[in-house]
Amino acid sequence: MSPVTVITGGSRGIGAAVALRLAAEGHAVGIGYERAEEAARDVARQIREAGGRCAVVQVDTSDETRVDALFDAVKEQLGPITGLVNNAGITGPLGRFTETPVDVMRRVVDVNVMGALICARRAALEMSTRYGGAGGVIVNMSSGGATLGSPGEYVHYAASKAAVDTLTLGLAKELGPDGVRVNSVQPGMIVTDIHAAMGDPERPWRNPERVPMRRPGQPEEIAGAVAWLLSPDASYTTGAVLRVSGGL
Repeated sequence: MSPVTVITGGSRGIGAAVALRLAAEGHAVGIGYERAEEAARDVARQIREAGGRCAVVQVDTSDETRVDALFDAVKEQLGPITGLVNNAGITGPLGRFTETPVDVMRRVVDVNVMGALICARRAALEMSTRYGGAGGVIVNMSSGGATLGSPGEYVHYAASKAAVDTLTLGLAKELGPDGVRVNSVQPGMIVTDIHAAMGDPERPWRNPERVPMRRPGQPEEIAGAVAWLLSPDASYTTGAVLRVSGGL
């Protein structure tokens, strides 16, 4: 039986690259999206044309009811869930901390922290041997900002991703005895449309000297790290925070 992996924020950028990579490696994938339905269905089309299986479900990860509907739909259409890529996340516009509206901060925390918590909780209930599951893997999408702090850009976002890494550490220890591995990936400066959404589409190419490898990364390079963490090759890896940032 092929692994069945839920990917939140799976319609664009890193999430889409992860969906395509996992499908190519034999996963059936559940693509969760919030607004970009056309993009999500395009990813699904590519997967199906290559002979893969997938489901596409609209979800707001900060809403427990919608998260339950996502997992229920994926399980019904594809089979028992064996993995979660907790990828959905937002930043809000770039700016200094004092100039960032409280409602923007609150929404970022709601999606990036509460959303990750809610999705991880449901995934644990599905996969944990404590609750009748067969075990599985959770990969949380963090950010290099979790350790850099992102001053002048999005301190609130960096703080939310530091919370994701702590979630990873705690869950790895709590769920390890129940057959569930939990790790996180910290991307650096990656070429996706999230930068345009922040208000600076050229951001990945600005000041290349700050990255030791002197270039931004590609979504596919993050997808490779995620695929490894989900694979049997990472069978003894849990509680790890894997930085994929070109040395940043």
